[in-house]
Amino acid sequence: MNRRLYRGLREAILEGAIAADTRLPASRDLAAELGIARNTVVHVYSQLLAEGYTRSRQGNGTFVNASLPDSFLSSGRRARLAAAPQPRPALSPRGAAIVDGASASPYQWGAFMPGVPDLTEFPHRKFGRIVSALWRNPPPDLLTYAHGGGLPALREALAQHLALTRSIDCDPEQIIITEGSHQAIDLASRILGDPGEVAWVEDPGYWGARTVLQANGLRIRHLPVDEEGMQVPQEAGGEPPRFIFVTPSHQYPLGPVMSLARRRQLLAVARRHGSWIIEDDYDSEFRFSGRPIASLLGLEPDAPVIYMGTFSKTLYPGLRVGYLVLPRPLVAAFQAAHAELYREGHQMTHAALAAFIADGHYAAHIRRMRMLYGRRRAMLVNLIERRLGADWLHRDASLAGLHLVLTLPPDMDDLRVVEEARARGVLTRPLSRYYADPALRRPGLLLGFACVPEQDIARKFEVLLDSLAEVARKPARAARA
Repeated sequence: MNRRLYRGLREAILEGAIAADTRLPASRDLAAELGIARNTVVHVYSQLLAEGYTRSRQGNGTFVNASLPDSFLSSGRRARLAAAPQPRPALSPRGAAIVDGASASPYQWGAFMPGVPDLTEFPHRKFGRIVSALWRNPPPDLLTYAHGGGLPALREALAQHLALTRSIDCDPEQIIITEGSHQAIDLASRILGDPGEVAWVEDPGYWGARTVLQANGLRIRHLPVDEEGMQVPQEAGGEPPRFIFVTPSHQYPLGPVMSLARRRQLLAVARRHGSWIIEDDYDSEFRFSGRPIASLLGLEPDAPVIYMGTFSKTLYPGLRVGYLVLPRPLVAAFQAAHAELYREGHQMTHAALAAFIADGHYAAHIRRMRMLYGRRRAMLVNLIERRLGADWLHRDASLAGLHLVLTLPPDMDDLRVVEEARARGVLTRPLSRYYADPALRRPGLLLGFACVPEQDIARKFEVLLDSLAEVARKPARAARA
């Protein structure tokens, strides 16, 4: 009742039905007339007074103000509308480069979006029980700022998990918990690199790594990829790299696994030039045949490698939890810089995730999803080979990861295919956008299969085939016209 009375009086004042300087009825009288409690009227009068619609005179009652708060709002709005159009604020060259080259998609869920796990299969109840138990009596020290690179319990659980699954022998103190891979790259490049230094990256490669490295002032040298991974030059060919960013266990986006010979060559080059290798191990948990590929970090003692992982593919991207495994001499500096730059927190999430791993739920979830994704991958491969032919699968596709690369004819515009498919309700990513060197650029589509239920794969693939046929029917010149 008090809300209805408040709205009625406020609208009457704004519309002029109750004129300025009008004395409102006494609260007792209005309550008796409306048949409501006097406290209701008193509460409404107090609200109108607090918001500036009325004024009160001691012993004389409540009066409507001549100047109403809404008039200030509307006059300000009219003034803004009448003002001359303002030029777009000038961005810094660095800011303009970030915005103009942005590749993050506003579409993040649905067939065949790459890099996204099946969020419906996450064990929400198990994780929810852990979270609920923590929040019933949260320790105060988990609700304030953190310092030291993440909750010790989570770093301990991660160290044990990495020792079992990735042959990484590290102490928990060597692990820094980050808010995803972008923050991890940002931290490493800020602490170990200076503007103007060189970073080697794969071409094609992950656009997010390029963006963060360039935003921190590093000059990018793009190195092509073959069936053994990044083609590592024996000599720097100019200024030696400060960083070498690679995805050796499952090259992103093409898929080859870096050979052992290439891995040893890469480590030797890094040692010779005093470079740091940033090893992005973004989805190594999902191999569907053979033994897991050893990490670069675990290949040689004291390797000049900063290992980077994430829970975005194994659990869900919105969790925003990643991690770095550092050589021991870097630990103290990274811990201090992480706290200084990002003001750590989210320790309740860290505590829940630590318990989830320690209780065996994480390993069980990965095993279950590996089987599920393996079936979905096999279904998609079968459809591609049956409907298009085996040559449409990229030659470097490995039995790993959460996406496949569909190659397209050289004269087909993969950007148009993506737009056509999106208009029909199917999502994918254009391979050409992952290349930096136009001479290397090839058209193709990244097809994520993890988030597509088995019963939808064939139907969604037919939609994609229709999109390909539509683009093939319309030459690019005619379409632009």
